[in-house]
This record gives sequence, structure tokens and C-alpha cells, in this order.
Amino acid sequence: MSKEPKSLLISYICSRFKIMKKVAFHTLGCKLNYSETSTIARSCEEEGYEKVEFKEYADIYVLNTCSVTENADKECKRIVRQVLKVNPDAFVVIIGCFAQLKPNEIAKFEGVDLVLGATEKFKLASYLNDLSKQDIAEVHSCEIVDADFFEGAYSIGDRTRAFLKVQDGCDYKCTYCTIPLARGISRSDSLNNVLKNAKDISEKDIKEIVLTGVNIGDYGKGEFGNKKHENTFLDLVQALDKVEGISRLRISSIEPNLLKDETIDFVAHSNVFVPHFHIPLQSGSDELLKKMKRRYLTGLYKERVERIKEKMPDCCIGVDVIVGFPGETEELFQETYALLSELDISYLHVFSYSERANTEAAVMKSVIDKGVRSKRSKMLRILSAKKKRAFYEKNRGSTRTVLFEHDNKNGFIQGFTENYVKVKVEYDPGLRNQIIKVKLNDFDEDGAILAEILN
Repeated sequence: MSKEPKSLLISYICSRFKIMKKVAFHTLGCKLNYSETSTIARSCEEEGYEKVEFKEYADIYVLNTCSVTENADKECKRIVRQVLKVNPDAFVVIIGCFAQLKPNEIAKFEGVDLVLGATEKFKLASYLNDLSKQDIAEVHSCEIVDADFFEGAYSIGDRTRAFLKVQDGCDYKCTYCTIPLARGISRSDSLNNVLKNAKDISEKDIKEIVLTGVNIGDYGKGEFGNKKHENTFLDLVQALDKVEGISRLRISSIEPNLLKDETIDFVAHSNVFVPHFHIPLQSGSDELLKKMKRRYLTGLYKERVERIKEKMPDCCIGVDVIVGFPGETEELFQETYALLSELDISYLHVFSYSERANTEAAVMKSVIDKGVRSKRSKMLRILSAKKKRAFYEKNRGSTRTVLFEHDNKNGFIQGFTENYVKVKVEYDPGLRNQIIKVKLNDFDEDGAILAEILN
């Protein structure tokens, strides 16, 4: 589709009179994606672009994609159609994991103009000199072996919490996962730079930092394939604990085999790190864990949960679990269900297995019917609701601190306790971005706990 005369005129006027072009960003997927989107957006603002909300009119729309969702292509197409309704002449850019895995496929999507891979996305502004619409998108995508250097990132301005990227990539070979193909080898930011970024965040009046990465427990591996750990994850945690101005630090998802007793013990006595862990399990069957090429068995997982609860009885523990992996018989699924029922955990993130190109699991036999996957997923979601309810019930009547967010939701303002209980009180704009001591009282109909502010 060639550029219409009207669009050419607008482009000429913008260029001639230095009118600031508007760029909007949308993020799919994980906290790591959010941290990178925020950093890329700041780099565009530094180059003279005006950042606007994604639902608003913009000259450029940037979609940061995820490869975990089964329907990444459908979601991508849907969002592109959505933005072109707002501005039919908009320049549309696709970045992120899906863009690295399927760049040429995305280039053919109607309305897409530019596709940037794993390393190119950080140089977005340099690709925006010509905003002419294209029949087939321009692609700039590296070979994933070249994604061997670290690009720092953190999110600010979009949420009460900041997501701080400390690690990227993964050296694990889980048979269902495309992340190593989309993000490359495991590598980390330097400890000094992490501390600098954390200090920068604290100076912007952000009360909570969430550490994020692909495999953050592997923190310390260097760039360019240097596998020597310059520092350990425990070194990172201990150093961040000393940064002044940070009220809360939260650890995002961490592999059970990399969550060491020393880290658990340190968090238990920290005044800054909060009692909340998210630990992927994926299956409660040792047979399936081996087929998945996970680096632990259920015995070690149980030990981690028991250690956490021994040191921090009120700690929140979230769990990732996959249902319907090839070979998951009813008996093996019941092993997972029984283990999750037994463990003192707080909530589940349940994923129905979906085949991914270029993974070992995609060609495994004993494929599970999608209807069975759906049924098992529903069973675990119900179990998750029960676990969350029990955890919240345990916290009723206790005194906690809550970091309140910004929105007025039907006359209430919401936030999370240090141990990740969702709380709401009557809306008061003076509570926004403040850490307030409260008493947890009754359940509300939306699943949060109504609280009483304490003086």
C-alpha cells in the first residue's frame, strides 16, 4: 500500500516544522517485557518523540510481543487492526519474543511496517526515519546466537512498582520452551549497574522494585558467552538490601533449584525484601519433570516450600504449573493435583500446554486431547481459588502494610500487602503511592480484603 498524498503532506509538514511525532506502546507478556518497553519508550522520548497512551491517536504504534501465549499471531493481528482503526496511516512496529521467533511471518501481516528482533528492538528510534507504509514489513532480526550481550532496562511511570531487569536469556533446555530461541543465552547486568538503576528508581519516589529476568536465579553469568559467575544471586540480594531509599524489594519468578537456603534465610530477616516467592513447579510428577528436562524433582520442591514456611509462616508462595503435557496420563495429573493440594502455597498460575515449533515436546507422542487439557486446567484454577481464599483467610485480622496504587475503582483504592494480599479501602487520593499500616478485615465480593487504616 503506497502512502496516500494526504499522508505525504502530513509527513512533510511534520518534518518541515519539527512537529513532534506521537508514539504509543503496548506490552504483552511478562514483567521483563514491561521493563524493556518502558526503557525503549524513554529512548524514543529522548530522541524527540512524544509518548501517548496506546488507545490514543499516534503516528507510530509499537507492540512488544510474547511467545508464551498460544495465539500470539492472532493477538498480534487483532491489536494491529485495532490501532489502524484509530489511525489508518499509522506506522506499526512489532518487537519482542514473537518478533524474534517469527519475523518473516509477522512481516506479511496486513498493516505491519517494521519488525525488530531481540537486539534490534533497543535501537528502535534509529529505524523510525522513514514512516512510509509498506506492503511487506521491513525486518531487522539477528541470529539468536548474536544475542549475547546485556541491555539494561527498568520500568517507571506506568505503575506504582518498578520492574528492574537484572538478567536475560536462559541456558536451560526445557523441552516445551522457546525462550532460549527468542532471547538467547543467560547473561546478567553488572552488580554496579543494577545498584545504580535501583538508586535511580528510588530517587523517582517509587516505593517498590520487582527484580525480573528470564532466569534470575542464574544471575551473575557474564556477557558474550562468559559462563563464569562474577556474582551470585545471593550477592545481588544482599547488595540491594543496602540501597537507601527503597521501601520494598520483591523477587519475581525463580527456579526452585536456584533458590538456595541462604537466600531464603536472608529474605526472612531483611527489612526490605518482602515475604513473597513465585516458584515454577510445572508438574507434580517426577516422570513428567524428567520429560520436561526440568532441573529438580518434587522432593526438592517440597523442601523449598517447607523451608520458606518454616522461616516465614506468612509468606506468599505462587506456583506455575502446566497441564496436558505429552504423556500426562490421568494418574500423572492426579500426582500433580495431590502435590499442589498438599503444599502450603498461596495461588497458582495455570497454563494449558500448547505445542511450540522447534521444541522437543512438539514432536513427542501421547498428545493430550485439548478438551482434557481444558478440563484439567479448570480443576487447577478451582484449586488455586481455594488456596488463595485460605491464604487470605489466614491473614484476616492481622496488621500489614499496603502500598496503594493510583486508580479510583468504584469508590475504592487498592494495593498489596508485603506478602501480596490484595487490599482495598475507601478511595482517598492522599493514599496513592503510599505505604500505609492497615488491619485486614472482611472479604469483599471481588476477592480483595477490606481493610481499616491504622494511625
